[in-house]
Amino acid sequence: MAIREVLTWPDARLLEVASDVPRVDDAVRALIDDLFDTMYDAPGVGLAATQLGVPWRVVVLDTRDEAGQKTPLALVNGRIVEREGTILWREGCLSLPGITAEVERSARITVEYLDRDGQPQRLEAEGLKAVCIQHELDHLDGQLYVDRLGRLERKATLLEYAEVQAEEAAERAADDAIAPQRSAS
Repeated sequence: MAIREVLTWPDARLLEVASDVPRVDDAVRALIDDLFDTMYDAPGVGLAATQLGVPWRVVVLDTRDEAGQKTPLALVNGRIVEREGTILWREGCLSLPGITAEVERSARITVEYLDRDGQPQRLEAEGLKAVCIQHELDHLDGQLYVDRLGRLERKATLLEYAEVQAEEAAERAADDAIAPQRSAS
């Protein structure tokens, strides 16, 4: 179990289409554990293996229950088999930190997947859980949520992302410049 680095846009590995996991074994379970550790540390509500540079169809999420209790869920080789309705949801992403945008998604979905023991499962989801599953499965197909925006909105959102990243880089540079002065005093 380890916290790994989350890839950020424009890393080309985020555009790769993930491969099916041939069987759920100890290596897949270790990846699931690392995904959870990394997601909780970030903090986030979902994470796909491709965001760690691993091109396998594995995602984890935890949208918590009504009481705020953890509800960790791992999906291996997940596929949406039914969709119903639409919903607009403001989404963010650990691979595009610092920005959000409203994305249209299916309001209710049914997904089939293998659990961490390799057992087939079927889950019906709505609301945040449905949005999160769709968002993470998009990652496995090489898509980010900004790819679901209109052309102009996508461009504006990515320009905002570039500005946020430039501001954070400037802050880090300023902190790095001050750090040697602090240690010298």
